[in-house]
Amino acid sequence: MELRQLRTFVRVVELGSMGRAALDLDMVQSALSQQISRLESELSTRLLQRTPRGVVPTEAGAAFFREAQLTLRHAAQAVRAAQQARLSGTVSVGLAPTTSAMLGLPLMQAMRERYPDVRLHMVESMSGHLASLLNARELDLAVLFDGQSNPDASGSRLWQVQPLFSEDLFLIAPRGSGPARPAAMTLAELGDEPLILPTGSHGLRSALDAAFARAKLVPRVVLEVDSLSMLMAAVDAGLGVTLQPHAAVGRFPDAAQRFELVHIDDPQVGRANLLCSLSDDELSPAALATRIVVRDTVQALLAQKRWPGTRAIGHHES
Repeated sequence: MELRQLRTFVRVVELGSMGRAALDLDMVQSALSQQISRLESELSTRLLQRTPRGVVPTEAGAAFFREAQLTLRHAAQAVRAAQQARLSGTVSVGLAPTTSAMLGLPLMQAMRERYPDVRLHMVESMSGHLASLLNARELDLAVLFDGQSNPDASGSRLWQVQPLFSEDLFLIAPRGSGPARPAAMTLAELGDEPLILPTGSHGLRSALDAAFARAKLVPRVVLEVDSLSMLMAAVDAGLGVTLQPHAAVGRFPDAAQRFELVHIDDPQVGRANLLCSLSDDELSPAALATRIVVRDTVQALLAQKRWPGTRAIGHHES
């Protein structure tokens, strides 16, 4: 038995007519009748009796009507109590620029919808800096990358770490720069492509350097930029190409016309995104709730295929 069935029955009794109740509840009358029939079947008794003037409750229906009204009042009181005691406070969340391009706005919208009294403090910065802020307790949670999930300071408590998804990497070049490239390439096939990359302190650069070393390749790095917007502006201006996840073009509405994206076909070249937070006993109720919203928002974006070049990965905490 559901609350909507009780609301339907109560409205029918109050209006004394299936037709008027259907109009009032914006339902098709046949659907309303089916709900009443299912309710009577569940209770194994007749609740309504048809008359030339409409419907009236039977003796059992009148008794059920009084209790249904009381149940609905209690349910409304429960909703009001929950709303009056809803979460509040401030929660600090850190996102790297590529992550922020895809997750930032949907997360803010989801938090506004679910927890309007929670003040969200969003920080966009390089992943290495976010790890330091989290370790210094200046952030409650952050989306970081594999290899960054352990705090640096000795004696610090371990973070809570939840894998979110993995990202493929792409060669991103200005469209029309040189001969057409294939849809996918390996690192070895990059040749002497002029690469614009972040510096070694950046998590992505560390992963790329390790991948090049494993392949015994020396990349041709022509420019190092530790700002995603500046890096992509340099690529857009034809100063070189870059290796980034698809999210790097997330803030370009005309990315398909502006850039050429070539999938890097190498199982060892990719990036796992991890939801890292302080331990549960250090997080406020608002921060614990925000952590759930981050995970739910990511899952929704992946399910709706709104985050290209990503794959969901298993969930665990460490």
